[in-house]
Amino acid sequence: METVKKIVIIGPESTGKSTLCEQLANHFETLWIPEYAREYLEKNGIDYSYEDLLTIAKGQIASEEISSYQLSAMSNEQSAIHDARFTIHPSLLFIDTDMYVMKVWCEFVFNKCHNWILNRIAERKYDCYFLCNIDLEWIKDALREYPDKKVREKLYQYYKDIMINQTVPWFDISGSYDERFEKTVKIIEANNF
Repeated sequence: METVKKIVIIGPESTGKSTLCEQLANHFETLWIPEYAREYLEKNGIDYSYEDLLTIAKGQIASEEISSYQLSAMSNEQSAIHDARFTIHPSLLFIDTDMYVMKVWCEFVFNKCHNWILNRIAERKYDCYFLCNIDLEWIKDALREYPDKKVREKLYQYYKDIMINQTVPWFDISGSYDERFEKTVKIIEANNF
C-alpha cells in the first residue's frame, strides 16, 4: 500500500495558498483540501469568536481525514487493479492550511490558543511545508482582514519562526503565481515527496 504524502501550504492571507494547492493538485492529478475557514465564514459570517476558531480547526482536520482516506482507498484500488484507466496519483495530498495556521490566527487575534489545536500540532505528521511569502499583492475580499504591509510582514515572520523551529522539511516560496507553482513542482520532484 502506497503511503499518502501530505504537503501543507501555509502563510498569511492573500499569499496564493489556495491557488498553489489547486495548481499542484491539477498538475499531479490528485486531491487538495481547501481552507475550511473560508467555507465556515462564508456560511456563518465574518464576526467570529475564539470558540469559532476551534470549530474551524476541527472542520479542517475532518476535511483532511476524509481526503486522506479517499486517496488511500484509490491507491489500494489502483495497486490491486493495475488498470491504465486510473490516472490519479494518490500518493500526494495538498493541504491549504493546517493547525499552525490556526495557532497563528488564535494567538494573533485572541492572544491565546486552544489546547486542542496545540495537541493536533504535536500529534499530526506531514511530509513537507511550503511557506508562501508576502511578495504577492494583497487582494481584498470579504474574508480578509490584514491589508497593512507591516502586519503582513509580522504574520509572515511568525510563520517563518514556526517553520524554523519544527522538524519537517520546509521551503519558502515567492514570486508570481506561475513562479511559485514552477518552483514548488521542481522541489517536490527533486525531493521525491
